[in-house]
Amino acid sequence: MMKTYEETFTLRTSQCDMHGKWRPSAVLEAMQETAGVHSRLLGCGRDELLKKNIVWVLSRCEVHMDRYPAAGEKITISTFPMPTRICFFPRYYLFTDEHGELIGKAGTLWLLMDVQTRHMLPPGEIAHLIPDNRDLSVPMKLPATVGQLQGEEFISEYAPVYTDLDINGHVNNTRYVDWLCNALGVDMMKRFEPESIVLNYNHEVLPTQRVLLHRVIREKQYRLTGYVDDAIAFDIGGVLRDRQ
Repeated sequence: MMKTYEETFTLRTSQCDMHGKWRPSAVLEAMQETAGVHSRLLGCGRDELLKKNIVWVLSRCEVHMDRYPAAGEKITISTFPMPTRICFFPRYYLFTDEHGELIGKAGTLWLLMDVQTRHMLPPGEIAHLIPDNRDLSVPMKLPATVGQLQGEEFISEYAPVYTDLDINGHVNNTRYVDWLCNALGVDMMKRFEPESIVLNYNHEVLPTQRVLLHRVIREKQYRLTGYVDDAIAFDIGGVLRDRQ
């Protein structure tokens, strides 16, 4: 059983922002893709799960970047799952550059969802396909909850568009980070970059739903909360640092 999975790739300009650095949402895209490949190799990839009307969905994610590499750099992503926690499937990631230097790390919690009822499912037999990685050291704690942040709120409304949606028919987990960067604005993103990103996904956002975005910024802390029908659909929080 393949306990870990590793991919090395050259960062393309299409994966970069206006500064030529790895776009935060593209970091999550790479995480999603490597997790998908590893799951397929373990026998619990999307195609296998769909035979049971099941898909993977992301519940929580926490990313810490020491630096964002530039276009043309070679990056290696290593990922591995850990034993299930109740209904959650933890998975971790390490990002290293071509010199072997650690440039970032991330942790995620995944759930199983019934594609017809849209309800979450217990791990069941899928848990037996996860390798016993208790001998591996985790790079961080389990993804945190987004903390409270007091300050003036800026509220805007957003309707998901075609490019926000993924193969599961809802807003893709990576797109929320684009929403965050857009909500922070071009001027702020010229000066700062996210040092940490914590995402809590409470429930999926569908193409017909309108989202109220509540943004709070205090010094270098930020929080973006998305409401659908007065209920929190997602929360994003973290810390900014001066752009490197």
